[in-house]
Amino acid sequence: MIGILGRKIGATQVFTGDGRAIPVTVIEAGPCKVVQAKMDESDGYAAVQVGFDEIKKEKNVTRGRLGHFKKVSLPPFRFLKEIKMEGMKVGDEITVDIFNKGDRVSITGTSKGKGFQGVMKRHNYSGGPGSHGSMFNRAPGSIGQSAYPSRVWKNKGMPGHMGSERTTTKNIEVVDVRKEQNIIVVKGPVPGAQGGYLIIRSVEATRSGKKD
Repeated sequence: MIGILGRKIGATQVFTGDGRAIPVTVIEAGPCKVVQAKMDESDGYAAVQVGFDEIKKEKNVTRGRLGHFKKVSLPPFRFLKEIKMEGMKVGDEITVDIFNKGDRVSITGTSKGKGFQGVMKRHNYSGGPGSHGSMFNRAPGSIGQSAYPSRVWKNKGMPGHMGSERTTTKNIEVVDVRKEQNIIVVKGPVPGAQGGYLIIRSVEATRSGKKD
């Protein structure tokens, strides 16, 4: 079970030896520091708290969080997450070379926020006729029953806030790893906007851990 934190740089394409273009996402992954180690004996499970993106000025950190880092003599980080990894101690460094070309990873991030959206965009409803004077175009239509049960069922697809939620894309192929640049290149899209923080974990770690 291995994992690392990173930041989405952007999307581009790479060419294979036979001339095919593959869409890829470039991610700055690490280096990360282990800020806290949790063990089965004391915490009931084994995991490490990992920090990424060091904060240069202490005045930009809350006192509670600053104390958490000073307790282990480490600089403050902007992004802190727990990853289920064993055999590591506080102060250890995690770099992108834990992955190799051809590995499969799962990437978790916060999806792009799209604001308030209607049912056609949010839930992929088909909508109504678009011509011949129809007044039913992009509306949701009937949402419940009249006599029984005379209410709207829970989880009914309705207009509302879309995006800006925790999303995981699983089983992504690692196309390239550049240790000297702390770069990992993966095939296809990953959640979030450019500059967004990501959690990159091995597929085995995702299967054995909690669902997102």
